[in-house]
Amino acid sequence: MVGSRKQQITQKGPTWIIVLVCLACLFLIALFINPLLSHTAVCKFFPTQACRIHNHDDMHSNPFPRELTDNEIESRVVVKEMLKFNSVRTKTSKVAFLFMTPGSLPFEKLWHKFFQGHEGKFSIYVHASKEKPVHVSRYFVGREIHSEPVGWGKFSMVEAEKRLLAHALLDPDNQHFALLSESCIPVRHFEFVYNYLLFTNVSFIECYIDPGPHGNGRYIHHMLPEVEEKDFRKGSQWFTMKRQHAIIVMADSLYFTKFKYHCRVCTMLLTFTCLMFFPLLIAWTNCWFLSMFKHVQPGMEGGRNCYSDEHYLPTFLNMVDPGGIANWSVTYVDWSEGKWHPRSFSAQDITSNLMKYFTKTVLFTPCMWNGSKRPCYLFARKFYPETIDKLIHLFSNSSSS
Repeated sequence: MVGSRKQQITQKGPTWIIVLVCLACLFLIALFINPLLSHTAVCKFFPTQACRIHNHDDMHSNPFPRELTDNEIESRVVVKEMLKFNSVRTKTSKVAFLFMTPGSLPFEKLWHKFFQGHEGKFSIYVHASKEKPVHVSRYFVGREIHSEPVGWGKFSMVEAEKRLLAHALLDPDNQHFALLSESCIPVRHFEFVYNYLLFTNVSFIECYIDPGPHGNGRYIHHMLPEVEEKDFRKGSQWFTMKRQHAIIVMADSLYFTKFKYHCRVCTMLLTFTCLMFFPLLIAWTNCWFLSMFKHVQPGMEGGRNCYSDEHYLPTFLNMVDPGGIANWSVTYVDWSEGKWHPRSFSAQDITSNLMKYFTKTVLFTPCMWNGSKRPCYLFARKFYPETIDKLIHLFSNSSSS
């Protein structure tokens, strides 16, 4: 009897331990999945500055405007003075085309046809982040600038954009600046693009509020006090910008630094390693760690995977000159597939109807150009290199509009 009872206890012991461990794991998984629960629980036991900010936000907001920091005052003075001076258009005014590419441009022949016959009205700058490009067009020869490695989604993309702008601003005749990728193509002829950009009174920078996890869910409170959540914006990185705004962007260090250090992509390899080998530890400490470095928003990513190239310029320019940006990009991108990356067009997709679609498509709201409704798009992306021959044929046979 004694031996039988001992055997029963021995059999029940491991079972209850397994059940308790499973329940604990489920609880920890719930904490990991639900940022609101985890943040509340963590703040109860591990109060941090981020917790205090979170609790302060839950209270009614201060009806009085906050006092600006010295850096903010200095920044606003510089921006205000720069906005007073409008660029003077002359007969030698040019549009600067800024190409950000890993190496050779697969559509250089198409761009050659686009630029041909319009010498003196454009400048070209190429930021090749991986290898020196091989050129097939005389317009691109010798147009590479000093480049640095660029990682997708990393802040190095913003740094590359500023590097391109800096080189282009050295030429006083460059009055408008268009950022393009290696997969971009023109969907209008040069004269249309030139007049559209050079004689506009705005910069074409997409800018909108995205309340979801891939928009304001990326906001982190360590951007305070200079960048409040109500000011956080999202938009495509493919912009065109007038000289006035390009100079303002070059002069900015305050907001540039905020985004550089606080709007970043987490290291996926480290996260994967931790989840593989320390799942319980990660689940237990995840939100406490994030509360120290990244404020966790209920039901959102809380600053994890913040892509500065989608947020820095829309947020900054919307804060300093909201009336000076168009709130849309003149580069067409198809996000209809609902993936992390936009749709890429293959050779079989290239038809005259598709090209007409790019030029006729409008956004949900009319695209206003100097107070008048105009076509929305001048460029389009993303295209596979195999489409080059069809694109050149269609571009050569299209109208001059």
